[in-house]
Amino acid sequence: MRFSNSCPLVLILLLMPSISGCLGEAIVDSGHPGDEHWLPPVEQRTEMQYRDDDVFSRVSWNGTFSIDTVRSIFVDVPAIGVEDGGAGTSGDAAVHLGLWLPVIEGCDFDSLEVEENCRVPIIAEIGPYYDDGDVDALTPANRLGRFLIENYVPHGFGVAQVSVFGTGESNHCMDLMGLDEQEGIHAAIEFLGSAPFSNGKVGAIGKSYDGSTPWEAAAMGSEFLRTIVPMSGLIGVHDLMWRNGSMEARGAIMHNGVYGSFGLDGDLEDSQNACEGYFEGYYAGVGAYLSGDNLAWTGSDYWEERHFLSRAIQNYEGSVYIIHGLQDWNVDPHMAFPVHEIMVDAGFEVKGLYGQWGHHYPDRRSDHEGLGTGRGGEAFPYTLRWDWADDLLEWFNFYLMGKGPQPRLIAEVQDNIGGWRVEETYPPRDLEWIRLDMDQCSIIGGSDTISQFSTLTIECPKFENEVRIVGTPTFHVETTISIASTSGHLFVEMVQSSDGKHLGHAVMDLRFHAGGKEGEMLVPGSTVTAKMEFFGMDVVIPEGDGINLVVSQTGEDYVPSPSSTMPVSLGLGSESVLSLSSVIRDCSNMFLPPMHDVYPQCDTEE
Repeated sequence: MRFSNSCPLVLILLLMPSISGCLGEAIVDSGHPGDEHWLPPVEQRTEMQYRDDDVFSRVSWNGTFSIDTVRSIFVDVPAIGVEDGGAGTSGDAAVHLGLWLPVIEGCDFDSLEVEENCRVPIIAEIGPYYDDGDVDALTPANRLGRFLIENYVPHGFGVAQVSVFGTGESNHCMDLMGLDEQEGIHAAIEFLGSAPFSNGKVGAIGKSYDGSTPWEAAAMGSEFLRTIVPMSGLIGVHDLMWRNGSMEARGAIMHNGVYGSFGLDGDLEDSQNACEGYFEGYYAGVGAYLSGDNLAWTGSDYWEERHFLSRAIQNYEGSVYIIHGLQDWNVDPHMAFPVHEIMVDAGFEVKGLYGQWGHHYPDRRSDHEGLGTGRGGEAFPYTLRWDWADDLLEWFNFYLMGKGPQPRLIAEVQDNIGGWRVEETYPPRDLEWIRLDMDQCSIIGGSDTISQFSTLTIECPKFENEVRIVGTPTFHVETTISIASTSGHLFVEMVQSSDGKHLGHAVMDLRFHAGGKEGEMLVPGSTVTAKMEFFGMDVVIPEGDGINLVVSQTGEDYVPSPSSTMPVSLGLGSESVLSLSSVIRDCSNMFLPPMHDVYPQCDTEE
């Protein structure tokens, strides 16, 4: 470890007196006075008032500690060796982090022997963006770092901003979530958990790439990692980039084309990017694009080491708080559903927060107010969760400090017209399936042969009563591929009949018609049943309205492989079935978050 002090926070502290207060005598005195159940259940927070004058939410009561100046720390990663290339060849692989600690009277955090009552838990935000498209790791980042530092350091937590390998001041190569990167993250977690200033409990939190690093940390299984809060995070790289064999447009270039440049800035350290994973990135994506899966080429564990969920279940022993936008089409919702249920069934303590926002935080107005029709716009402003900072404080207090009651292990879910409700898990256990055979529906546009230049619109009967579709409905459709092809490609959009509003979508490369990752080349002209599954959705179809299916070859940002671009024909008889997973909920099941007026659909005074 190499350790130094830096002071970029001095001016900020002078300008923010609200985040500092009287110095406490010990960590145990930094909490809210009185009742340990200081935060009401989410159903009872309607009347709570919060500051809304910043870009993010604030805790409802300030902690009593000042924020110390930032510490610049380099953590050695001895697990990186010569066989890994890069900094492994020189034996000096290290990750860099900025660390903020509270000022606590009588506590010397720079001592090698910090008294037990002075030790603090650490919240880590880990990612590639410090000094690469954002501020450096020693400056509170508007992305999330400033939110964490200003809200939680005064409550007795430390906050670390950590650069993954090949970014910021961390050396070695930009490994795009590979095993080298995971070793670097693990070293940072181990240091933060075992350092003299630490109470031995570390939490990892972040969004997007930074929301994937908590899963990476969990896959490594540190004894110090007690909770992870992945927001719009990846459970695996291939898991995100390919869905039923269909590739996102960025999939083939994600490693070297998108993130590889972070480690290449024209200086002498560029040679440290000479790592195995970096070179594999040139052909792994292209190979998977051509095949739809990694099984078409052998001799590499590129994708296997970039899948985190299975190893997290095996190695991790902490809690999980998953946060994901149901309108996030950057990191699609299948990274959260059915992950929530999988983790619950595996015995983990899991909470979920699932709003109708995009690739955003739960509390950023400027992000939410730009949502469009059918993409979360109807749910705004109820998407905004000004109580989110309090919610996290309750979570961190329990899992990192051992204070207060255990947070409820629930899923807070928002539907597409704005209503929030609590579910025991998600998707709910009490699903009822509505079956719509295609011979009950009718073609109202196009034909049943789908080419690159045509679409098919299917209208299904109207519903007599309100229908709430949740989870991942399915569409099993008979499909005949071209006599000149060994595959085909389908994209199905579900829209509301009355206004064409987007409700959900599904995509499939027909080599993967049975689901899973075991694709097969098809016999030209053959017929298969494409067992399509929609991405996670939570939508309300009003009484007397219905749904249409718009079928094309591709949509969103999914790209058919070269063998999947020929026309396909659909069989729309009784063997083709749309199955809608639904639950019965009404306004009695809804709760209203703080700082919002009554839901229009639940206003009984009208």
